[in-house]
Amino acid sequence: QVQLVESGGGLVQAGGSLRLSCAASSSISSIDSMAWYRQGPGSQRELVAVIRSDGSTNYSDSVKGRFTISGDTAKNTVYLQIHSLKPEDASVYYCSADNPWGNYWGQGTQVTVSS
Repeated sequence: QVQLVESGGGLVQAGGSLRLSCAASSSISSIDSMAWYRQGPGSQRELVAVIRSDGSTNYSDSVKGRFTISGDTAKNTVYLQIHSLKPEDASVYYCSADNPWGNYWGQGTQVTVSS
């Protein structure tokens, strides 16, 4: 069982930056991949970024060049650095982790963007 706790959300002006954190209850080096998803009001949850155990990353086209996912194995934490925030980035951001025993989710952190 892996518990995930997101933090770092808040109210930011359009064009601003934010860093989201996802703290895992166990070593992220034993996790196959971790990802950030987001879900806006009335929308489906969408994959934003993923980082795998080999360090490879992928991003959705809508955030490529503005979002960066990274991991700190010493802190068992994965980050999502967000730059050049747009109003359409406003969502609840969720962290997810996959290992051979299951798929795990955090409770989410709200990002609100003011124009």
